[in-house]
Amino acid sequence: MNEIVLMSDPRGAAVEVQECDEPLVDCRSALRVDERRSDPAGDWAHLRAGVLRRLIRAQELLPDGWQWLLVEGYRHPSLQESIFSDYAATLRRLHPEESEAHIHAAASRWVAPLETAGHVSGAAIDLTICTKNGIEVDMGSPEAATPEESDGACYTHAVGLPAQARQNRAVMVEALTAVGMVNYPTEWWHWSYGDRYWAVSTGAAAAHYGPRRRG
Repeated sequence: MNEIVLMSDPRGAAVEVQECDEPLVDCRSALRVDERRSDPAGDWAHLRAGVLRRLIRAQELLPDGWQWLLVEGYRHPSLQESIFSDYAATLRRLHPEESEAHIHAAASRWVAPLETAGHVSGAAIDLTICTKNGIEVDMGSPEAATPEESDGACYTHAVGLPAQARQNRAVMVEALTAVGMVNYPTEWWHWSYGDRYWAVSTGAAAAHYGPRRRG
């Protein structure tokens, strides 16, 4: 955990946001969008226009017959806070001896605190790869599995992955990195462009996208 810059790292919250006012756009006409985390308002299917453009370009780099399966894009701030607080509460029950600072950092392995979350700006996406028939390829752990549930296999470069899963992750990394997106190394499925974590990861002077509210 110490070798990875976590979402809770103070450097993320310190990044200036120079909001470019790019719109949130519905991805359902451009990409395959999964329904597992759908919401009545359709938030989950939206991303900033520039992020969507990058995903479309990256999809062209995938092997023939493969495509992105978008699981979740934009997330309302209240939902982000709820997910973080619920997971932190789980960790407190599992590790009652740990300090609040440790729990906060440990929780950020799987979900970002609100102040550095990319989903609330429409700049981050949870996604995997599927075939044209919608069959998900083997990525070595379920999408959104916690470190506890996956025994650490959720980490992008986890050791001990089956060879095929390791290769499939490498395909994802190569395609998305090629269009300027960055991965959160504790979650193979989480990628972003233009948010605070992207700025920290790339050394950019500022983030392009700050928190947004739809509607």
